[in-house]
This record gives sequence, structure tokens and C-alpha cells, in this order.
Amino acid sequence: MTMERVMRQMVSDSESQRQGILPFGEIKDLIAAGAIAPARPLLAGQVQPASLDVRLGPRAYRVRASFLPGSGETVMEKLAQLSLHEIDLSDGAVLETGCVYIVPLLEALDLPHDIAAAANPKSSTGRLDIFTRVISDNCQEFDLIIAGYSGQLFLEVSPRTFPILVREGSRLSQIRFRRGDAKCSDADLQAIHDTHELVTGGNPNIDGGLALSVDLKGDMDADGLIGYRAKRHTALVDIDLPGACEVRDYWEPIYLQRDTGLILDPDQFYILASREAVHVPPEFAAEMIPYNPLVGEFRVHYAGFFDPGFGHSAAGGKGSRAVLEVRSHEVPFILEHGQIIGRLVYEPLTGRPDQLYGTDIGSNYQKQGLKLSKHFR
Repeated sequence: MTMERVMRQMVSDSESQRQGILPFGEIKDLIAAGAIAPARPLLAGQVQPASLDVRLGPRAYRVRASFLPGSGETVMEKLAQLSLHEIDLSDGAVLETGCVYIVPLLEALDLPHDIAAAANPKSSTGRLDIFTRVISDNCQEFDLIIAGYSGQLFLEVSPRTFPILVREGSRLSQIRFRRGDAKCSDADLQAIHDTHELVTGGNPNIDGGLALSVDLKGDMDADGLIGYRAKRHTALVDIDLPGACEVRDYWEPIYLQRDTGLILDPDQFYILASREAVHVPPEFAAEMIPYNPLVGEFRVHYAGFFDPGFGHSAAGGKGSRAVLEVRSHEVPFILEHGQIIGRLVYEPLTGRPDQLYGTDIGSNYQKQGLKLSKHFR
């Protein structure tokens, strides 16, 4: 065992009793110990309150289809079989809708034996309908990185609605690091809600997580806007240029429906908002879990991570709603106001974070209502 790995294990062992999501300070410790090994120096803001933004490397591979390497095979070995062509991202390149790309990331891992990781698209990525999943060597599941993993990371990228311009260093996904499994039980969630009010609206619906429902009434005192439907055949979106796109060029507004619910058209992409405001206390992180397909043929989340401090009044976030990235599958589906569309699971942090999601670190979606990604003005 190398000296670096010994030091890394000592850091991990010293905190082995604390299970949960690693906050900002402990992610920094992993970086200092070499458990996170970037090919380029990390940038300011890349370490978030309870996650790490990962960056695209200098090349992408267009592949015939999505894949998992499976036990005993590396991603590069699979790419040798499935790659159609290589794309240089050094000066930027367009990734087309409906295509699948694999991009080696700038961040590699050499994790201690008791630290695992999970990935999710960044909030802005999900709101652009960009399907991303992290892949590791020998993995049999997307977005999950086993405890003690040592090796390269790759990102599967598939733009679904808008063509995107990316380059080396673009950030589409984020990783959380976890020690053990400390997800809050339903009884825990009820107790935390009684103290901190995790969602507005009175008595919460807790059953395998905290229920969120959709708002299809909007602000009755305003113009009745309840959501957006993405347009097809638009211009591209530069991932690294916030505020560069006109809303009207990419989105159709959806207004209050008087007599019926919102009919979701198959394979259309929608941005909606939760009826409830969400609160993630500083000692916790949350994640929206995949929607139960037994109650509707649609997908309701891409970017499921909620950082500590989201919706926290002391961090400038009281009244923050969850923005819902919605896509119907195969058949039209009527979505009704107040229908449950997902559930939040909460997990404690291993310690209080040095940073909270909010205005102090320039978070884009604190105290949000219905809000498109930061790329639109």
C-alpha cells in the first residue's frame, strides 16, 4: 500500500463512526489525500456544499448505443468495440440531439475502502434535457461508484431536446461521496419535519420518502404561467454561457388550464414546479428518487440532488420550490394539479458543512419558483 493510500485510509478511519454524505470540508480532505485525482487543477466553485462538479476531458467518443462495461471489462475496452468516431473538445464541439457520447472525465478516483460515490446531472443539465450518467470501469450500474474504487471516470452524454456546445472543462454532472448507508427512515423524516418543516402545506405525505406534488395552478395574482414546453429544432445552447439564450427561442409558455389537467405529449420535455416549498436543513442532504412507474408513464427528474441549505431561510432560500424536469413516455398522460410526482429521501451529513447552498456562494436556484436553467434570459 502506497504512503498516499495509507494517509487516505487514516483520514477515513479517524471518522469511521460517522455515516452519511461527506460535506465540503471532507471532500477537500479527500482531494488533499489524493482520493480525488484531477488531471487539471480544480477550479473555484467546483467543490459544492456536499458534492463535487466533474469536468469533461479533451475528447469525446460518439458511440452506437449506451452501454455498461460489466464485471471484468473497462470502459476503454468497450469503446474500442463501439466507438464510431472521436471528437476533439479542446476548442469546443457540438453534441447533437439523439446521439450518445462517452467522455472521459478530468477527475479520477482512488477512494478509501469505506467511501462510495453516486452521481447525478447538475441542475442546469437536467433543465436542458441533457441525459447524463457516470460510468466507471467494471461497473454494472450507472451513476454508482463502489466503495474503494480506483480508476478513471467517464460520462455518458445524450442531449434529448437542444443541441449543446461543450468543451474540455464543461461541467454537466456532480458526484456525492458517502460513508455507509444512513438514509433517514420515514419515522426520522416525520421527526425532522416536525422540527424543521421540510415541506410546506401542512401534514406531509411520507411513505418511502417525502412526497412532492406538481403545481398546475401557478400564481393566480400573476399571468397564470405554470410551466414551459421545449421547442424542437432550435439553435444550440452553449453550456458555459449563462444568460445567452432568449427564452422565446427555445420554450413555449404553458398557462393555467381551466377545465382539465395538463396533457403531456409523448416525448415532449416540460419544466414545471412543485406545489410545496422544500427545505433541506444544514445537517442533511436530499435526493429526489426515481418516480414510481405504476402511477404514470412519465419521468419526473434528471437532476435529483438537493444540497444542504436549499430552501433554508438563513441561507436566503425560504420558499424554494423544486423544479421538475418532466418527460412523458409512449402515450399522452394527463397530469393533475397536486398529483404526487416524486419523493425526496434525506440523508445526514457526516459533519456540518463549511458551506451551505445559497446566495453566499452564488447558487443559481436558491429561493426559486418556476425557473428555467441559467442559460436563458
